[in-house]
Amino acid sequence: MNFGERMRARREELGLSRTLLARRLGVSASAIGNYETGISFPKEEVMLRLFDCLETDPNFLFQDSFSAGEQVLSQSERGLLKQYRGLSPVGRETVRSVVEALCVYRDELEQSRERQEPRVIPLYRSPAAAGYAAPVFGEDFDYVPVTDEVPSAAEFAVRIQGDSMTPYIADDSLVYVNRDPLKNGDVGIFCVDGDMLCKQYYKDPFGNVYLFSLNRARADADVLMTPSSGRSLVCFGRVILHAPPLPGKE
Repeated sequence: MNFGERMRARREELGLSRTLLARRLGVSASAIGNYETGISFPKEEVMLRLFDCLETDPNFLFQDSFSAGEQVLSQSERGLLKQYRGLSPVGRETVRSVVEALCVYRDELEQSRERQEPRVIPLYRSPAAAGYAAPVFGEDFDYVPVTDEVPSAAEFAVRIQGDSMTPYIADDSLVYVNRDPLKNGDVGIFCVDGDMLCKQYYKDPFGNVYLFSLNRARADADVLMTPSSGRSLVCFGRVILHAPPLPGKE
């Protein structure tokens, strides 16, 4: 049964004539006939009065009228409809005005997003030796768009060379980086004595800095810097990555 057939069946079940139902809805009897035969469809305000007059809800009248994949109202939506139907005419009009305003705001927001150019971040492209990263700042770089696949917090990207960070960061893969403060266990992009490195960071209570390779088979590429070593260390950013526990901290 479609909408019109269910409407007619429910009207007859309640013993209502087309004329009586039309009077209650504020439409003509011929309009009721058109609704029931599928020639026309009730307007929103008429539809809401129809649910009241037929003492039913959309789930009944529209049960077989939705196309495949569409669904009737959920329980929470039916609850909202019941509350709406309990309002005075002034209350209903207020609700409609608020909903219309929200829909206009939603449409304007979507249009504004469509007009906006996608955000881009720099991708530093210099190749480097195994275990090294590529962001030699001030050099040439490309811009990459921030899509759904790119973390929203990313501020730039670098391409990692070598196997010292596998399997968490594969050779020749991109990592996304921001400038959040680095904490123990984070993976960062570092410049150590002029060399660019991608390593896991740890600083002990004595001020010793350890830069670990995530691939423990490449522990030979780890870096240890003591406070008295005189070596230079600059952190350019934190790699957005769920890193494993620090070596020896599992």
